[in-house]
Amino acid sequence: MVSIHDLKHIKLAYDEFAKAGIYMLDYEEFQSVVKKCPGLKSVNDCQIQQLFMKIDYTGDGRIEWHEFCTYIYLENKEKEETVRRSKMAAFVLPAIVKPLNRGEPVLRIHFPPNGTVVTLREDGVVSFWTPRLYLKNKKNVFPDRSIGRKPKWATDFVPMPEYNKLIIGTGSREIQFYELSTLEPCCQLSVLETVPLNLDYCSTGPDECIIVYGDTQGCVNILLMKSVREKLRLWKRLPQVDNVPNISIDHAVQSPEITYIRWKFHQDWVSKVKYFQSIPAIVSSSMHEDSALVIGSIHPSSYMQEQMREKTEACGEGKSTKVAQRATSNQTIFTVPKGVTTFDFCKNRNLLVTGGMDKLLRMWMPYVPRKPTGILKGHTAPVSYLCIASEDGHIFSVSTDNTAKIWHIKDQTCLFTAHPKASQIQGELSACLYSSAVKGLYIASDSLALLSLQTKPQPKGNQTVSHKEPVLCCGYSEEFRQVVSCSEGSVVKVWDVETGAHVFEYGCAHGESAITCMAFDPSGRRLVTGGRDGCLKMWNFNNGQCVKILCRDGRCAEICDCSYLTLHRNAFVISVGWGRRIDIYLDSKEETQFSQRPKPSWQDDVRNGHKEDILCVAHCTPHLLATGSYDGEIIVWNVVSGRIQCRFQTPPSQKSNGTHIRNTSVLSLIFLKTRAFVPELSSSAWLISSGSQGNVNFWSVLNGGKFITSFQASLLQQQIAKLALSQDDSMLFTADHVGFIYVYNVKQYALGPEQNPPKKVNFWRAHISSITSMKIFDKDQFLLTSSLDCSVRLWSIHGEYIGTFGQDESWSINTPSSWKHPAVPYEILIDPLSMPSHPVLDIEINLSDVSDSDKTENVNCELDVLIEETDPPSILNDKDIEDGTNNSWSLSEPGRRQRHAILKHGNRMSLKDYNALKNSDLIVTPATCKRPDLSLRNIDSFVSNDAKE
Repeated sequence: MVSIHDLKHIKLAYDEFAKAGIYMLDYEEFQSVVKKCPGLKSVNDCQIQQLFMKIDYTGDGRIEWHEFCTYIYLENKEKEETVRRSKMAAFVLPAIVKPLNRGEPVLRIHFPPNGTVVTLREDGVVSFWTPRLYLKNKKNVFPDRSIGRKPKWATDFVPMPEYNKLIIGTGSREIQFYELSTLEPCCQLSVLETVPLNLDYCSTGPDECIIVYGDTQGCVNILLMKSVREKLRLWKRLPQVDNVPNISIDHAVQSPEITYIRWKFHQDWVSKVKYFQSIPAIVSSSMHEDSALVIGSIHPSSYMQEQMREKTEACGEGKSTKVAQRATSNQTIFTVPKGVTTFDFCKNRNLLVTGGMDKLLRMWMPYVPRKPTGILKGHTAPVSYLCIASEDGHIFSVSTDNTAKIWHIKDQTCLFTAHPKASQIQGELSACLYSSAVKGLYIASDSLALLSLQTKPQPKGNQTVSHKEPVLCCGYSEEFRQVVSCSEGSVVKVWDVETGAHVFEYGCAHGESAITCMAFDPSGRRLVTGGRDGCLKMWNFNNGQCVKILCRDGRCAEICDCSYLTLHRNAFVISVGWGRRIDIYLDSKEETQFSQRPKPSWQDDVRNGHKEDILCVAHCTPHLLATGSYDGEIIVWNVVSGRIQCRFQTPPSQKSNGTHIRNTSVLSLIFLKTRAFVPELSSSAWLISSGSQGNVNFWSVLNGGKFITSFQASLLQQQIAKLALSQDDSMLFTADHVGFIYVYNVKQYALGPEQNPPKKVNFWRAHISSITSMKIFDKDQFLLTSSLDCSVRLWSIHGEYIGTFGQDESWSINTPSSWKHPAVPYEILIDPLSMPSHPVLDIEINLSDVSDSDKTENVNCELDVLIEETDPPSILNDKDIEDGTNNSWSLSEPGRRQRHAILKHGNRMSLKDYNALKNSDLIVTPATCKRPDLSLRNIDSFVSNDAKE
């Protein structure tokens, strides 16, 4: 909203304050300045206050002019980078390179619809390759000649996929036709006026085609053929010349099915010619500046046929030939300095692109030859090849020094450059081809190479994602009411929690390293991130400004977790990780150095600290700190003295099998802060940790500490990844490795010696992959989760699905009707682990059990449903499902947001009622069915109507 005029107005206001000796403005002064800007009259006080706090990330209460400018500049720069990153395209480096045997250079590469890459060498060797460049077959189509006769050489080739033929132009002024599959000769057109330098082919209708070639006289030659199959069949019976059935061009054009047109376009050799059926027109180019590129129609107008004149030119052999020359009304001529070597045209984007010896790519509007609409600079050698990828909005270009570039059409910017050293493509460039089917660029030089486009995994089906990469951590800033999420791709995104809208993002936060953890400072205005590069970075996350870097000297190990600690009015940043030490950094305004080193390690940490990687850290006011490591060890520290207060070893699971490797790593720790330092609760559990096989362990930390009790929190016995507590420590939220969240009432749990597990209040599946962060905020109203499935989601504290950050629809956090509830994320709905279960489905039944009527009856008795003789209702509503009307079915695990019924074994149902029930939104499965994916919705493909009845 801030324009350049508003900036000038604010600068003048700052200058006025400076005259009075005031160089820093407080909020009231800043508010008055902004409100006086002509273009910011509609801005409200809340917006001004938010902007002031974002600039004043240190909390000084005053901002200078340069701070204001820095914030505006960096915010816009990061937004520009965000747009650039969203359009980013890259090649996989190095390229796939297949060395070629010594011989003549490859003239051209084609990719016919059969999925085989075809190349032609100048000596007539045709090779067939797989898309990944494995050689399938090759053959020399030119027969060996007797001694003394010059060998035949090829100039260009093009496939005729509709007729399974291959067209090859030769230096002997011939156009030869070969069988595409066997490379056996079919026929040839000989005695052409000049050598065909380059070819093009297009099917123009049923059994009709056009063959175009450019020659050394600057002419474009056009062959219009009808009854193509019949013509090729007849020509194949003609007398042979050099073992190829032969017909001269003069005899061929006497047939009414053949039309031959020769246009004089250029004053130099034709460098490229192509027929575009979408226009329709022929585009050709040359190195002559005044006729560098010409767009012309195939047929002249009737007026032009009357006005056509013939021009006699001398050809290389001393003969004269008559060439038709077209008037300017039937063609569009582009004048380009140093001529055009290559071009491409896209009808959808109405775009023509040319490249040449001056190393520039020019973008034109077709039929507007006066001035290009854009010039792309960046190549340091003449441009040899280019292609417009309309579906991606990109232009691919290759220069003679083997440098390949990707350009963005709309922004006219270079997105990626593959230099020869990086791609390992060496030698003299001879041919190129971009294939949209393979998503790769083929380059022929001394070798044949494939530069594949770098593609990122796309979400499947209807999946909505927040990041393009797995999300490793997220958090909530109460100061700005914003959610911040960090990904494996080192991207930080800021979201508005009120609506779910994407506010801001910046990338390369830790270079190419993933961001593994994050924490907010006590004011909520600064963000600290830790990465696999072993560094902590402090940010003004609203504009992507890196304020400080915290790290050890030398090479640093990966950081796994970090936290803020306030002690005696001083703030500290604590980090733990693969370095197996606790690093503590002082966060002080007096510390002005951009790079900061940690305080000396505690002596107890050096001598008796963790022996394995530290995975998590938790803090309890005022002076307790707990760390958990990969080997299951938990150490509780006194941060004032730096001494170990107590240490524990995670007990093995009671159900663990001795033959399996025990995973006792501690992934999450949390303190029951309401019990801390309460004398009456000194012997109760203060600390909760995640254990193996879905267990949660409770520990007492006073008087040397001890293990109190544990219970299994994950029904699937998956390791608990994250823990969270409500404000009063009454509700424990646990998240496991497959995305389930379980809620337990632990208010009275682990206060004494009792061992009964706490009551499970609720559970639901939040993600389809491991949950990496879980935060409760707004006085226990909402729950924030992130996962390796690339999503960040918001839930009510009762498990109601509000939405996924990044979805198209916005929500109002205080308006439940705008939430996604009662819907669930699509990928969760279809995931096999989300399917409801029933005890009877878990019972192993053998053939002998089925034949035993007593055992079968016992199995039936285990069902919770009572079968009546009445048929199920034709129409099922929510009340019926909740009440279990008619008792012909039973709802399985209603807490799972899916309505599912189990039919009792042996119950009969009519086909009419079966169809009514199948078409309802109830998922029905036979009770004895061993397949969880087989229900009345998809059983049609397995059984007949008689069997259904």
